[in-house]
Amino acid sequence: MSQALALSLLLYVFLLRLMLHWARGNFRNPFAQALLKFSNWLVIPLRRILPALGRVDTASLVGAYAVTLIKIAAFNLIMFAQIPPAIGWLSAAGIELLRSLLWIYFWSIFVYALISMIAPGIRSPLADLLESICEPVLQRIRSAVPPIGGLDLSPMWAGIVIQVLLILLR
Repeated sequence: MSQALALSLLLYVFLLRLMLHWARGNFRNPFAQALLKFSNWLVIPLRRILPALGRVDTASLVGAYAVTLIKIAAFNLIMFAQIPPAIGWLSAAGIELLRSLLWIYFWSIFVYALISMIAPGIRSPLADLLESICEPVLQRIRSAVPPIGGLDLSPMWAGIVIQVLLILLR
């Protein structure tokens, strides 16, 4: 069980690094520095082969996909004593990767909204990291749904959309 937790945490590290690169976040942030240190062992060698495509860090994406493949293979070996068939394995890894990315966005937006309600205007490394990850998504929602009575409902709408997407992925 601890190996599954370690693989999940490693997957989240790669996905957060991917999200930070996509959002052009501040990599000087202490939390971002920790993400870099935990993922450089695989991303730097992959980056020599796979350059970034615009805002998509392909090395981090391939690293996250590789960790997901290992996670699914380990689960199947433990539960069924066999490695899954190739096509099912690859598609399950893609779905798991997308599901994990959506959960990271959901919890990031939730914590970001919570911090903004509890301590508005106070800057911290965690708040800065969450802002850089969440604001690109929330800005798109704010442009479609303006604040009602001065209340920003974009985190709630983002959470609803993410939950609908998660339901559709089942």
